[in-house]
Amino acid sequence: MNRAPLVKGWCPGAHRPMASGDGLVVRVRPQMSRLDRTQACTLAELAIEYGNGVIDLTSRGNLQIRGVDQGRHGALLDALMDARLLDATAEDEARRNILTTPFWGQDGLTENLYPRIVAGLRALPGLPAKMGIVLDTGAQPLLSLASGDFRFERGEQTPLILRADGAATGMAISPDTALSALIDLAQWFVDSGGAQAGRMCRHLESNALPEGFQGHAPRRTDTAPQPGPCADGYLLGAGFGALDARGLIGLFADEAVAGLRCTPWRLFLLEGASKVATDCFVTKPGAHILNVHACPGAPLCEQGETETRALAEALATRMPKGQSLHVSGCSKGCAHAGPADVTLVGANGKFDLVRHGAAWDEPFARGLSSDEVIKELTQ
Repeated sequence: MNRAPLVKGWCPGAHRPMASGDGLVVRVRPQMSRLDRTQACTLAELAIEYGNGVIDLTSRGNLQIRGVDQGRHGALLDALMDARLLDATAEDEARRNILTTPFWGQDGLTENLYPRIVAGLRALPGLPAKMGIVLDTGAQPLLSLASGDFRFERGEQTPLILRADGAATGMAISPDTALSALIDLAQWFVDSGGAQAGRMCRHLESNALPEGFQGHAPRRTDTAPQPGPCADGYLLGAGFGALDARGLIGLFADEAVAGLRCTPWRLFLLEGASKVATDCFVTKPGAHILNVHACPGAPLCEQGETETRALAEALATRMPKGQSLHVSGCSKGCAHAGPADVTLVGANGKFDLVRHGAAWDEPFARGLSSDEVIKELTQ
């Protein structure tokens, strides 16, 4: 039997890193999911100096430096603070769990809303550690599948709504009332026993959301974008969300590049870029590797029971078009918090196979070697 993974119930930050098999994982939460060009280059240089030279782009649009030595953590924090990439306290950092659409600037709504929400985060009641906010306020919604509990969205019939994750509709708000509405919804969650469920969607499975928080439908979600040119610059992909730090620095040799915006799709947006030549990142749509989710696995993660990414790469081009694949080192499923067409879960050096489910669901088959997995999925 595979060992049960240690569920810590919180995500790493910079102030509060998480120990892993290759050192500390130090997570940076960029303001508005964006770095200016100086910050982006500085973070890449810090990943080379203090980490393993790779920056992880997470499913919440955050950036992680891995492999940091415990004894050098303090120096890294000082450098992050100097680069304006660090909140003043660990509490502020934990509260500012906000995923922002990468496509903003059309009418100023997102830029107006974000600082108002951040300024009022301390007024929120105490919430479970993994709860987060989503600003899906670009011209077209894109983040409905991204993890989040409090969703600011453009409405079908009203300019702005706040929707509880798991509810079909939300309440009509304005930028001026957004913070008070967020506080009210968060307070209802706490007062109605939501802390035990841990997430809004789970809480709504057994608790009715008051009518005042409902009634206004969000706009229909568009499909996730693909690598290539876009209105704000150029979208680039990174297999497994792993950004080569030196390759990232090279992208900023183009003086037209003003910054970097993070996304939850293993893509990042180079602001101002019109064309990109690089061997380090995916530049064109249709790359199979972007359809595959895989955590670092063993030995890089202490929870991982199996190495993951070699098998994920081997399967990327073998999966039928349109099918999703998740290779997880353990049953926590950190790389993809939901079901996939095929999920492989590390177990005592081998893999359990789950079809149309998540890493924690009942396997279709157990104890498969990598070769057996490939045979099972390609026969």
